[in-house]
Amino acid sequence: MRVKVTARVKAVTPNPQSLLQFLKAFRDWIQYVVDQIWGLDHIPTMKELHQRFYKLLREQGFRAHHCHKIERRAREVVKATKKNNGSKPVLRKLTARLDYQDYRLDLNNKVLRVAVLDNEWNELKLQWYDYLNKYFNGEWELKEILVSYKNGEVWVYLTFEKEAMLKKPERIMGIDINFGNITYTIVDMNGKLVSMGTIPFNGLKRALNHRIISERMQRKYPRKWRYVKGIKEAIRRHGRRARNILRDT
Repeated sequence: MRVKVTARVKAVTPNPQSLLQFLKAFRDWIQYVVDQIWGLDHIPTMKELHQRFYKLLREQGFRAHHCHKIERRAREVVKATKKNNGSKPVLRKLTARLDYQDYRLDLNNKVLRVAVLDNEWNELKLQWYDYLNKYFNGEWELKEILVSYKNGEVWVYLTFEKEAMLKKPERIMGIDINFGNITYTIVDMNGKLVSMGTIPFNGLKRALNHRIISERMQRKYPRKWRYVKGIKEAIRRHGRRARNILRDT
């Protein structure tokens, strides 16, 4: 069984404009593909996307693997949004997913070089943490990375994978989900108590707040809310937030 772990590392670059231009183009062309396939009556396959958009993306200065990532990400966004009956998504985050063909990691100098537009490379100096060294001991493989720009800072997400053997279970955990916490009980295979405890969380309270706001809006506009686009969308937005909070919780 393959297991994954992701580490987040802060980075600085001597050429931020080059990186920012690439991330904006990456996001905007994902949005373009999303807009183009949103109205289709089916979710296109990767082969269909490749045939339709690959040449166009290459003309914008993207490398071959950039094109593949853009197409795949656009498909993921459309598929997930339609599954949840959401409206057409608008992408705002400046992030780019890169395969190993599009980055080079210099462990000695803690420098990451990433391929950007027009076959140029951007250099990122990583803020290294000691715990990262254990992932370069030969057991783990560095796979996909994600480069993100937010609030004037550059972050790199490193994804590692390795093969792990499944073990026979030694204990069983029972979980009771309450409004403000989770109560758990752990017993061994003979039924002997090992541990009990609670984990507090406020996810349900936050979801309830969004539900209350949504219901208040419906009561305030009992006849209008179904037909006024702005009100209807606001109610839907609070409903989506409540569902997402519950799902994450």
